[in-house]
Amino acid sequence: MAANKQALREFQSRLAQRLQSAQTAGVVASWLAVESGQRALLFPLSHAGEIFPWAGVWHVPHAQPWFLGVANLRGGLFGVVDLAEFLSAGDKTSPSLRTESDLAQCRLVVFNPLLEAGGALLIDRLMGLRTPDTFTRSEAPASDAPDYYGYAYIDAQGRRWQEINLQRLSGNPAFLGIGG
Repeated sequence: MAANKQALREFQSRLAQRLQSAQTAGVVASWLAVESGQRALLFPLSHAGEIFPWAGVWHVPHAQPWFLGVANLRGGLFGVVDLAEFLSAGDKTSPSLRTESDLAQCRLVVFNPLLEAGGALLIDRLMGLRTPDTFTRSEAPASDAPDYYGYAYIDAQGRRWQEINLQRLSGNPAFLGIGG
């Protein structure tokens, strides 16, 4: 456990150094890249807050399956949403259940306090920072896509990265409807 915390601190320190270096060099990192389920996602940096290792949650009865419960993160209470489960709720595919070992590798990304959302998203992996020049092309969201979907970006390997507007997500009625 102590090794995991130390590794997370080192990763966050490297991420902060890369962000500082990018700003000094005049390159602005636009997104925090994450994996959630099988999805590659991009969170605008201005929307993402602190990143925490998985912390146990207090389960909330009669909540949607994607709402995991409430976590105490640095003394603040945050509603925790399994983002993979939430995104797959409407498409009849469900992410596989995570074991305790899987959860130990997950991270919680808190909404930027400026969004006044008070929530955290469970993601499977942090993938680092991405800039627009990381991608070879982009695609506008489909007309029937949720309003929190931004552009999809395709990298040189052909992997599709979906931008998620966390401000719109935090105000989306389906996202706010945690009651089962």
